[in-house]
Amino acid sequence: MVDPSVAELPAVPAPNVEARREAVARHEALAVPVGGLGALAELGCWLAAAQGVCPPRAPGRPRAVVVAADHGIAAAGVSAYPAGTTERQAAAARDRVLPAAVVADVAGASVRVVDVGLDTPDPADERYRVRRGSGRIDHEDALTADETEAALRIGRALADEEVDAGADLLVPASLGVGATTPASTIAAAVTGLEPVVVVGRGSGIDDDAWMRKAAAIRDALRRTRSVRRDPVGLLRVAGGADLAVLTGFLLQASLRRTPVLVDGLVVIAAATLAEQLAPGARQWWLAAQRSPEPAADALLARLQLEPVLDLGVRVGDGTGALALLPMLRMAARLLTDTATAADSGIAPSRA
Repeated sequence: MVDPSVAELPAVPAPNVEARREAVARHEALAVPVGGLGALAELGCWLAAAQGVCPPRAPGRPRAVVVAADHGIAAAGVSAYPAGTTERQAAAARDRVLPAAVVADVAGASVRVVDVGLDTPDPADERYRVRRGSGRIDHEDALTADETEAALRIGRALADEEVDAGADLLVPASLGVGATTPASTIAAAVTGLEPVVVVGRGSGIDDDAWMRKAAAIRDALRRTRSVRRDPVGLLRVAGGADLAVLTGFLLQASLRRTPVLVDGLVVIAAATLAEQLAPGARQWWLAAQRSPEPAADALLARLQLEPVLDLGVRVGDGTGALALLPMLRMAARLLTDTATAADSGIAPSRA
């Protein structure tokens, strides 16, 4: 059954090709050696295409949206943190003492934390709560069909809210003890890789927890056999509230022509499913940094996204993506302010 929240999606618009061509030509005219600005030049061209203008504007209202949710699989001992820690992580983000919030403050971004599935009796805001914790995916489905539909709808609404409020660049992120287990399960289901290939150290687990995690992914993967070609079915069986909300968020951001920085295994797994639901959505995304999680590498290769940085940051709260933000501003300013060879007389000799 096709989820009605994504059944009638319009075609994803493509970034502006002409603006990108202008940015490439402008770089070639600058008073720098050919290819001298490396990745900074490519970042500027990406921004120009996403904004549809050259030279591009430096992102003025970047916004990180951190979705928080608990996972039943945490009870299997797959994380270095006990079940129930997610609520305290979300509180730390709201108090601006979580790494992503600290980096966002330095980078000039704002952070919004949304409870979509914490296992607490009293949510701060009922509008975005899908359920209290997701099902334990090695034994049961993560969500019901209705909950999956609701989560996708909530994710799309969140993206609309942020764009309508003036956000010109989005950073989706997640908080959830055990969340890399369903994300790795989705990676294995989509890529066909074995659980032991995709399982990583996640929250910093030891060898015993790694084996428990691999076993949990193996058992959850078996339960996905009938839905491996169905993104919505995968979210229902082996995903969770956070993964489904992020999937809706990512596909709607692309429909709204808004550039997105993706980072962290949970976000990358959601991005993979969003691209399946809305082909072409990936054109609006930039992979901020290479994740140490093997599943993330496999999914980024499938999305044909090459990470810009290699920071070794493993947390999925948006820290790695937000660290890229100053470079994007630099890339925009380089196209705006750098002298051209013609104006400056700085040009290679014509031998």
